[in-house]
Amino acid sequence: MEEIDTTIPETLPAVSAEDLLPASEPTPESSPRTDSQLRAILEAIVYVTEEPLTKAQISTALGVPPEVVATLLAELTAEYEKPEHGVAIREIAGGYKMATKAEHHDAVRAFVKSLKAPLKLSLPALETLAVIAYKQPVTAPEVLEIRGVQGAGVLKTLLERKLIAAAGRKNVIGKPVLYKTTKEFLIQFGLKDMSELPSLKEFEEIRRLSIPDTEPEPAPAQPAAAAEAAAQSDGDS
Repeated sequence: MEEIDTTIPETLPAVSAEDLLPASEPTPESSPRTDSQLRAILEAIVYVTEEPLTKAQISTALGVPPEVVATLLAELTAEYEKPEHGVAIREIAGGYKMATKAEHHDAVRAFVKSLKAPLKLSLPALETLAVIAYKQPVTAPEVLEIRGVQGAGVLKTLLERKLIAAAGRKNVIGKPVLYKTTKEFLIQFGLKDMSELPSLKEFEEIRRLSIPDTEPEPAPAQPAAAAEAAAQSDGDS
């Protein structure tokens, strides 16, 4: 008769569910981005932002040194300067922004006009803005002396649109407020700085395309008309 083994087996070690699953492979470290990838990301960032981006902002956003950003910007700027591109990357108001090329402005303007009526500054507002831009800092009485008409309402409009701002007070009797153009002025006109201010001829073209205010200011009397009116007055007397 066979003997039965009554030996109690040793207790097996506890096994968890995770131990039964295959070991996961270690996660590979993310590889550094190539210059081509960084340039593509930079292009997208400049495209989507409304405000001009500074090199410091771009450097922080991409996590790369400023000198790398400068190199990538130079490469992108050179690429967009080619004639097959309708836009360019320009340095505007201390930052970088995409803008249409000057040679396409007429075609773009005509297209935009076909979509909807653009919001424009009135003729008095453009005249006042031009005086401030070329004479800044300048006071309201000095603007009045140059334009020949009151401009308090126009100054208020330009202040509300952030195209001009107060620049202290002039040290004369009454201490009138001085006015200067703003960063928003540079952005709206697509200027790098005041050295790129449009010529008086270009401002005249802008005036020609402008529309009147709902409550336009009276135009200053023309010298010839004023002389004729004075002559008629003398004849009547």
